[in-house]
Order: sequence, then C-alpha cells, then structure tokens
Amino acid sequence: MPKVIKKQAWEITFREEVSNLCKGWNVKERRGKVFLRVRTDGKEISLYLPFEWQKDQKTKALNRIQNIYYQVKENGRSISDAAKVCAGEAPKLVIEHDWQGALERFEIQKKQHGNSIKEVTWKTKYLPVITKAVELLTTDNAPANPEDLIDKCISQWQSGSRAREIGARNLVQFLKYCVFREKFPVVWMPTTELRDHIGQKPTNAESNKGDPITDIQIINLINNLPSDSSGLMWADAIRLMSELGLRPIELNYLSVKSDKTTGRLFWWCSYRKRGGGGTTQPRELHPLPLVNSDGELEKWNLMERWQAKLLHLPNLEDPNALKTYLYRQVAWNSLKEELKNNDEKLVPYSFRHSYSVRGHQRGIDGGSMAEGMGHSFETHCRSYPYATKSGTANAFAKANNLVISK
Repeated sequence: MPKVIKKQAWEITFREEVSNLCKGWNVKERRGKVFLRVRTDGKEISLYLPFEWQKDQKTKALNRIQNIYYQVKENGRSISDAAKVCAGEAPKLVIEHDWQGALERFEIQKKQHGNSIKEVTWKTKYLPVITKAVELLTTDNAPANPEDLIDKCISQWQSGSRAREIGARNLVQFLKYCVFREKFPVVWMPTTELRDHIGQKPTNAESNKGDPITDIQIINLINNLPSDSSGLMWADAIRLMSELGLRPIELNYLSVKSDKTTGRLFWWCSYRKRGGGGTTQPRELHPLPLVNSDGELEKWNLMERWQAKLLHLPNLEDPNALKTYLYRQVAWNSLKEELKNNDEKLVPYSFRHSYSVRGHQRGIDGGSMAEGMGHSFETHCRSYPYATKSGTANAFAKANNLVISK
C-alpha cells in the first residue's frame, strides 16, 4: 500500500484560507514549492509561486495570492500578468495609479484628521520625500516595489541618520494610506523592517570623535549660554547628556519609569543602536552628578523637573540641531579653542565622553560603565581608552592602599 502522508495543521488551514478567499482557487505542494491552480470558465491555469512549501512561508504566500486575486478581479488582468505585477516584474504598470491625487488627499488627511500636523511639518518633513516618490512612480523606470522606492527616496541622507529615519517613516505612512484609503494593491504595503532601510552610521563617524571636558568646563558652558527660551532648553539638553551619559539622539528616547515593586523612579532610554558590536538594548540610566567649583555635587533636579513637566527640550528632529546651535555660541567656540590649544577636540559627544571619565574616576568598573552607557565592554574599551587607563591606574592604587593599610 502507498504511504499516506499526514497533512500538518498549517497546510490544511492554508488551503482553506485560499479556497475561502478566492472561489475556484487552490494550492498544493509541488517540488517543494507553493503551486497555485485556478479554475475558471471551464479552464485551469496553474503556476508556481516563489515560496517554499513551509509553515514560515505561508503568510507571505497567502498575501501574494491575495494580491494576484485583486489584480485579476479589480484590474481585469490575466493570472500570469497579475502574478508578474505582484512579483514586481512589470514596473510600467505602476503609473496606472493616481499617485499625485493620493498625495493631495494624504495632505488633507494629515493636516485635518487624527493627530493633525502643522503646515511647516508637512512642508519640511513629509512633502519632500513623498514628492520624490510620486515623481519616481510616474516615470517609465519606476520602482516596482515599496522597498526599492523607499531606498531611492531616502538615499540622500546619511545612513543611520535621524533625517533618513524620519523620511522613511513618513513615506511608509503615505504608502499605507494608499493601500488602506485609496485601495491601491496590497503589493505597495512595505514588508521589510524600517531599520533595514535606515541603516546605521559608520562606526568611525567624525561626529563621535572628540575629547572629554571637565565638570567645571561643562557647568561654565551652560552658565554662559543665552538666557532666552531657546538657550534654557538647550542648557537642559546638555545637563541631561552630561549627567546621564546620553548620545545626543537619545534625548528623543528618554523617559522616567517606576519600579513596580519598590516604587523607585528611574531614568529609561528606549533607543536601540546598531553597530559593529551588535544592537544595544533599551536600558536604565544611572545619573552621575557633576562636581562644581565648590567641590559639591551640582543639583539640577532633572528628574523632579521632568516629572513636574517643567523641563522642556528643544526640537530634536534634526540630527544636527545640537551641533548647529552650539557652533553659534561664543562660549562653545571659546571652549573649543581652549581644547584645540591642548591638541584636543570639542564635539557634541564630549558631554557623553565626560560621563565615562567621571564614572571611572569614581571607581566604577568598565563593565558597569559599558552597560550604563548602552554599548558592549569591547566597544567601551575601544572607544574610551583614556577612561580605561585612568580606571586601571586607580584600581592598582586602590589595591596597593589596601595592602599598605593592613
């Protein structure tokens, strides 16, 4: 007797979903692939789909079948032509959609409904990237899928930059609107992770290279910033970066959480940074208050002010906003010249670098500092050699003092 192969539950479900969605359509396994058969008008048409007959491929295959079905029923295409369109093999067909009209209606949606945005936000953050997308989509060489479209529209910005992230997210919003509200084919729904498009900054990014500064230098810089509303907000941004050891971008991912058991409040950073050493995870932040000229801890009461909503930060959507502001300040440029005379370099990351040195000077080990700063121990040793040297010297001195005291 021939061997009976028992069908797995997902295979049965897959077949049922296809037949329920598309009358006369069914799937089977053939040569390890998904094989689609369509019976219509007494004829049978069949073709292979580019998916393995496996459980983890089921959802992708079902989405592709839905897209093919839409093209056949709504646009009158043949099965084979519909399959080509959905596979991105017929890019010239994208011009059939009213992309320009969709853009205009999306603008109304963003400005007048839901969490409405301001005119300036539309013009600076949405319109440039979406206009570029519409221009590309209405040419003979238009991208055939949302992934290629996103990559082409955000390539002008540096990999891993905040500007590239904003452009990608806003373009995805537009594409989702086109699918859900304009009823464009589901093939235009982005399927990849946005981080694959956004990428990451080069590990040797010039903006990160710099030297630490002393607590007194930081305090003096803050005290010499303009006292207008903008200056007060940037002063608080610098206080947070200095006391918590933040990367400038992490100011966008800052919050305060409460321990469910003890009720203890603590700073939390939800930022994930991808780099050569892997992806860093969201983390608790540990304040290291600065020491002022009187030898006392500087009390900025940052968490209390944050909780009372008295701590206001500047607009940080532009990744270069901090750098742009500081480079216009007399106090910053004066300090920059001071460091230059000592063959050192002042950069926005200097506040974070100073946090690392401060921690080592207070006897915190490298592993703990690395975890608190959101990177691996290897990265910490590589990026902060001056800190590890200082920590090594202190550790040996402490060990010798213990022996002497005995």
